Amino acid sequence: MTSHRSLSTHKGQGVAFKVAIAGSILAGLAALSMAGAGPAYRLEMLSLGEAFSMLRYGALVALAAAGLGAVSLLIAAFTRRTLPALLAALVILAGLALVAVPWQQLQQARTVPPIHDITTDLEDPPAFEALVEAREAAPNAVTYPGAATAKQQREGYPSLQPLVLEAPLSSVREAIEALAREAGWEIAAVRDDGLEATDTTFWFGFKDDVVIRLRETDRGVRVDMRSASRLGTSDVGTNAARIRATLEALEARVGE
Repeated sequence: MTSHRSLSTHKGQGVAFKVAIAGSILAGLAALSMAGAGPAYRLEMLSLGEAFSMLRYGALVALAAAGLGAVSLLIAAFTRRTLPALLAALVILAGLALVAVPWQQLQQARTVPPIHDITTDLEDPPAFEALVEAREAAPNAVTYPGAATAKQQREGYPSLQPLVLEAPLSSVREAIEALAREAGWEIAAVRDDGLEATDTTFWFGFKDDVVIRLRETDRGVRVDMRSASRLGTSDVGTNAARIRATLEALEARVGE
């Protein structure tokens, strides 16, 4: 009886290991698929739709890997084997970690308005000049989309407002240019009243265009900023986050 039980336990341990290894292979394939989607699109090896499909398939494979890890963990628990259980737990964590990134993006997309052109001045948005040609070649419009987008922005980002700084216009302009270069933006134009630049996202290489406008007022220099994606309906909050981060950094730098 003891020998039979020992044999069954040993066999169960082998099965648990095999299932966990299969899960780890799937997790590796999922990681390659998801990590490669962005670079493949940037190198024009895949269309955007195909790249997003790679992400979806990768996420499904990652879920399958986590499922195999759970099966392996159950077998290991039943046979009371520690090493297979540890391997299975790692596979589960790897699978869930891979799924977490697109899941977080999906949740973020549901919490923000489906717009891609954000500005601190909804009545008179800063206009692109140097980047007109580049934007005309892209799917999204050069001009601000209009009242419907403004309404969605008010509801989704009510705190997004212009920044007023008590400093010389030249100092503000120099600070903005320095921030743009530090951020790695490709500067298209620097003018007395602001600048235009393009920010390229790391993974997929999406291009978002930025125009910052400076106006002298009785209270100081008013800074308005517009950040607009060249591609896509929703920016998942990226442009609003860029404006907030830039204006906060500008205020901190000018106030030093």
